[in-house]
Amino acid sequence: MIKYRLICKDCSSKFDSWFASSKEFERLKKKNFLNCHLCNSKKIEKTLMAPKLISNVNEENFEKKDIKVEEINKKIKEYQKFIKKNFEYVGKNFAYEARSIHYSNKKKDKGIFGTATNDEIKELKDEGINAETIPWIEDKNN
Repeated sequence: MIKYRLICKDCSSKFDSWFASSKEFERLKKKNFLNCHLCNSKKIEKTLMAPKLISNVNEENFEKKDIKVEEINKKIKEYQKFIKKNFEYVGKNFAYEARSIHYSNKKKDKGIFGTATNDEIKELKDEGINAETIPWIEDKNN
C-alpha cells in the first residue's frame, strides 16, 4: 500500500488517498477514475510528500504513550479494587447468575462480577439484563 497527497488542479483542494501501488494510481488516473471530492473534477495530481522518519520526537511520543498506559492501568486497578470490595465474584457462572437474579427478582446484598463471553453479554442485553464488560488486569501478586 502507498499513500499519496493529491491535489485538485481545478479547486486546489488537497487530500490523501491510499493505493495498492504506484502503478495502481497511474492506472486509475489513466482511466479517469480519480476525482475531487469537492468539485468532482478529474484533474487530480500527486503532490510532493516528505517521508515519515523515526526521530527523537517519536521516541518522546512513545514515552508519553507509556505514561498514559500506566495511568490507565492504575485507574483500571482502582476500579477492580472497588469491584472486588463491593461485588460478589461468581467466576465463569456470570451469565447463569445474572439470569437467576433477573428472573427470580431476588434482591442480593451485593451485585455480581465474573467472566462471560461477548456472546453471553450480548444475549443478556437482548434479554433486558443489564451487563457490562470492563477491561481487567490480572493481579500478578496472587
